[in-house]
Amino acid sequence: MKHFLRLYSVIHALMALLFAGAGLALMVVAAHNGWMVVVGSIDTTAGEAIIEAMGLLAAAVVALQISQTITEEEVIRDAHISAPTRVRRFLSRFLVVIVVAIAVEALVATFKAREKPELMLHAAAVFSAVGLMLAGWGVFIHLNRSAEELEPEAMEEAKSEDRKLE
Repeated sequence: MKHFLRLYSVIHALMALLFAGAGLALMVVAAHNGWMVVVGSIDTTAGEAIIEAMGLLAAAVVALQISQTITEEEVIRDAHISAPTRVRRFLSRFLVVIVVAIAVEALVATFKAREKPELMLHAAAVFSAVGLMLAGWGVFIHLNRSAEELEPEAMEEAKSEDRKLE
């Protein structure tokens, strides 16, 4: 059984590397697009192109954050997520970067809607999705804290593992 679980760690490590590679590729594309704005060889408005580059960078942050989380939780710690503390921390790490990435995409949509007003409804819907995600995340954290109070030892274990990674 230990060999089987070790295989999962290897697969998680491979997935983390692929996410990191995707993040780095997105960073290169964003840097290229930003440079094209600086040298003036891009057709769209400079502001829109920079905001789109920011959207790519936000997606890169998401990919790198996922890579880091998978590496820490599944490869280094070899932890199996079951305690409420772990679940909250694991999901919160993803949600913070995803909410930021979606908010940047909403900003990009708003800039595009300046030229095409029919896209304003799309931008408003994306901003609404950000608000709903934040509200849902808040409810999740609030409800999860109650469960954590039932298992204080899980919180102490998670904190001790954090110290081991530093």
